[in-house]
Amino acid sequence: MGYWVLGLFNRVGFRLVFQARAKIGPYRFQLESYRLGKKVSKAPKIQRLATPLTLQKKLTRIAEKKKRITKAKAEAEYQKLLAMRLKEQRERGCESLAKRRSKLSAASKPSVVA
Repeated sequence: MGYWVLGLFNRVGFRLVFQARAKIGPYRFQLESYRLGKKVSKAPKIQRLATPLTLQKKLTRIAEKKKRITKAKAEAEYQKLLAMRLKEQRERGCESLAKRRSKLSAASKPSVVA
């Protein structure tokens, strides 16, 4: 085996290239260096590697998103209820105002006796 210079890999490329290598850890493997004549352990810079930390971050991101959605739904529901109550209150106010006006107009008109 020759000397390997490792660059960036994505998950698929990593699996294709390094599947059959002697692995030390989850993504670290051993190579025999022709320059030094001894075994060297190498690890590529992997983009989007599914480590426990990345999975945990993904789950927290999803949980936050769900929280935001439920909070927004609850807020929308509350705003709807509030708008309905305000509308009812306005209607009641208009009704009471109309009653007062009718009472006042009835009281101000002189009764005509025929």
